[in-house]
Amino acid sequence: MRAYALLTATLHAWTARLREGDPERGDVPGWVMITVMTAALVLAILIPFREAIVTAVTNALSSVTSAQ
Repeated sequence: MRAYALLTATLHAWTARLREGDPERGDVPGWVMITVMTAALVLAILIPFREAIVTAVTNALSSVTSAQ
């Protein structure tokens, strides 16, 4: 029952903020663009260097676990 009350209060607070047009809401299209560009950058780095990244991470983990 507490979870339901918390969920209801949270949804009420969100809808109140959206209705008021809070200037602190942020720039949603800007955040979407940043997220998409970050994902594209990660893919652009990961695709050509995947083998080297996997090898480096594997070597790092094996050196940490074998140092005991």
